[in-house]
Amino acid sequence: MKREDVRNVAIIAHVDHGKTTLVDELLKSSGVFRANQEIVERVMDSNDIERERGITILSKNTAVFYKDIKINIIDTPGHADFGGEVERVLKMVNGVILVVDAYEGPMPQTKFVLKKALELDLPAIVCINKIDRPEARPEEVIDEVLELFMDLDASDEQLDCPFVFASARAGFAKKELADPEEDMRPLFETIVDYIPAPEGNPEADTQMLVSTIDYNEYVGRIGIGKIDNGTVRVNQECVIVNHHDPDKLRKVKIGKLYQFDGLNRVEVSEATVGDIVAVSGITDLHIGDTICSLENPQSIPFQKISEPTIAMNFMVNDSPLAGQEGKYVTSRHIRERLFRELNTDVSLRVEETDSPDCFKVSGRGELHLSVLIENMRREGYEFAVSKAEVLYKYNERNQKLEPMELAYIDVPEEFTGIVIQKLTSRKGELQGMSPVSGGYTRLEFAIPSRGLIGYRGEFLTDTKGNGIMNTIFDDYAPYKGDLNYRKTGSLIAYESGETITYGLFNAQERGLLFVGPGEKVYGGMVIGQNPKAEDIEVNVCKTKKLTNTRSSSADEALKLVPKKEMSLEQCLEFIDTDELLEVTPTNLRIRKKILDPTLRKRASFKK
Repeated sequence: MKREDVRNVAIIAHVDHGKTTLVDELLKSSGVFRANQEIVERVMDSNDIERERGITILSKNTAVFYKDIKINIIDTPGHADFGGEVERVLKMVNGVILVVDAYEGPMPQTKFVLKKALELDLPAIVCINKIDRPEARPEEVIDEVLELFMDLDASDEQLDCPFVFASARAGFAKKELADPEEDMRPLFETIVDYIPAPEGNPEADTQMLVSTIDYNEYVGRIGIGKIDNGTVRVNQECVIVNHHDPDKLRKVKIGKLYQFDGLNRVEVSEATVGDIVAVSGITDLHIGDTICSLENPQSIPFQKISEPTIAMNFMVNDSPLAGQEGKYVTSRHIRERLFRELNTDVSLRVEETDSPDCFKVSGRGELHLSVLIENMRREGYEFAVSKAEVLYKYNERNQKLEPMELAYIDVPEEFTGIVIQKLTSRKGELQGMSPVSGGYTRLEFAIPSRGLIGYRGEFLTDTKGNGIMNTIFDDYAPYKGDLNYRKTGSLIAYESGETITYGLFNAQERGLLFVGPGEKVYGGMVIGQNPKAEDIEVNVCKTKKLTNTRSSSADEALKLVPKKEMSLEQCLEFIDTDELLEVTPTNLRIRKKILDPTLRKRASFKK
């Protein structure tokens, strides 16, 4: 049976091509908001970090009505680091809207998300967005999108996809470029006409695949998924099975059942085939689990989530200033919080190490892990993290393999030389170079993942903020040789205390400082960057000795160069393998792993 009154669709695209803004417009034009309601931009980006950075991190569900047809919409992230989110929500939908920027055209992540959709045999609607940009080139972008479909071996039906032209910001969509600009109706009509209605048998035994997990302090885990067969009712006795874990067979009871309506979850007593629902009251529910009826427990196949490529150690902060600023500081607190993150983030791995105070956390990229660090910091946690290291594999011949990435870089022509020089020194191989509009050149590199660690900040400086860099995981390849992460050394505090202007004035001649006057420091803490390769110890707590003779220059005011304010990302990029980043709710401090200078020297000689 087909549910003609329901459509399930996911919005997929490269980062910053306008997915979340498009969802805003679909919500507005379907009448979800009251006429006088104040609406924030990108209403689907609900957490603080998403709002500040303007990126989507977690996929979100919403639903709108168009001519009595309920359209369930899933907004997905565009960053490669959160690709795990995209992979699994596609199991909930019957089609996708591929959003492509009318100026940039298909980008690396467009290829990644479209490939996942085509592999699942999902029909796609192509929405060419931002057509009101002055430099928009929609006709050329259509050809580029069709070429991408052909590169990905799309079937004839998939190639015959409809194109819609839109400006999500201005709130209109149209089927032909020459059509007048009115509202979002042409996009709604295309969804209803082209995306197939969900199919299933409402009389059969219950089958519902959990594709996303939400977590709530009051009700615990909430499983979100689409009902493939049968009906789900409140208080129904069910069984949980898993395609990748044949031994799993657990009897459970459905506590509460919700459906999506606009931005809200509405409690319902039952739901049937094709509905996307949220289920609560089941403890220890995981992504990929199938909720089935007792009589016939049949699991639904679910693709394995891509493996993490990068790891960091999270450990208890043991610096001289430990425990002064954080609310949660013990290994028990950190352990609980990291394992709780596994409730909602499938791409993350947390492993215990030989030390009870240290946990190895693996993720899909630097951004993935930095978002976790920032969240923990805001919640009041205090801890230390090590430099990100890539995860190696070994083949049958015991040959070391490392993760490789494809980097696509758009830079103004005058900066191509410096970018090529820097990336080749980081073991990158230039694979293509082509002009793009606006005087930019596109460079394509194959580069080890570790070659990109700490490069983004340098890249923005080298291109004066005009470069655009996109990376995507490619595959594992033989190890490319050793790399020097950093060409500069650190300035290290010599003693503990408070920084004094006189000490800072003498230290600033040695390099760039990260601290200002009146800040707490301790011996072994990194307080600046030395332009030369070696580390230098400086005394920034030094006071001026007072004598009873006055010299002519004694009363001159000391002028300090403003300190360099470091963001979390910059700190993670800066730290070297023998350093740690101390993270507290109010401060970020870089320090040496070994604080004692004598022991530190011994360790470097042993190396």
